[in-house]
Amino acid sequence: MFWNSSIEELKRGFVEESDSYLCLLCGEKIQKGIIYPFEGTLYEAEKFMKIHIETTHISVFDYLIGLDKKLTGLTDHQNQLLRLFYQGKSDKEVQMEMDIGSASTIRNHRFALKEKERQAKTFLVLMELLKEQDKHAPAFLPLHKTAKMVDDRYNITLEEQQEIVKKFFPEGQNGGLKAFPPKEKQRLVILREIAKRIEGEKTYDEKELNQLLSTVYGDYVMIRRYLIEYGFLARKPDGSQYWLKK
Repeated sequence: MFWNSSIEELKRGFVEESDSYLCLLCGEKIQKGIIYPFEGTLYEAEKFMKIHIETTHISVFDYLIGLDKKLTGLTDHQNQLLRLFYQGKSDKEVQMEMDIGSASTIRNHRFALKEKERQAKTFLVLMELLKEQDKHAPAFLPLHKTAKMVDDRYNITLEEQQEIVKKFFPEGQNGGLKAFPPKEKQRLVILREIAKRIEGEKTYDEKELNQLLSTVYGDYVMIRRYLIEYGFLARKPDGSQYWLKK
């Protein structure tokens, strides 16, 4: 839903469903018709969703700016500039903090970012028009927002995804893994399926996670390592706790 949402929905950070509000940043659902308490005050669902975003993600801007550069299209330099601009710093303050050029140098960077914005808008319109005409475009496997490596391994259609899942999970998606795939694209598909079995709101200790992954495949240590490598799973430096990345 993140990738299929409109710009306005992404700016808000959530979408409205028939009976709830869904956070596009982590998948949290806030049910309509319920009053939620927070720090001594009661809030209706939509307002509470905004509070959720502020308390969990700081802001939509902070969440988006923290995504991998392959997803934002920003260089490290541009990323830092946007962070400082968002903080309300003047050109002179940005120049001093980044220790580059002069205030006029920062104005040039602002101009370059505006040019990037214009190009992005034009490209979005072109792609929207293309969708209306291109009847042969396949549906591709969507990116997961926590991906560490965004490359051609994502060049896989949803039809191919279904074939891979069927091949490696012959007993169904809730069954055991027949073998760990040798190809990168196949691994990505299989790891996505395994990640679905990990509860999003739960923090696991190593024993709990190993028990869960062992029901999928015998070499659960390898599966755990790849889940971390591909950006599906996070852990504490000492390996004492693991959780699903969002």
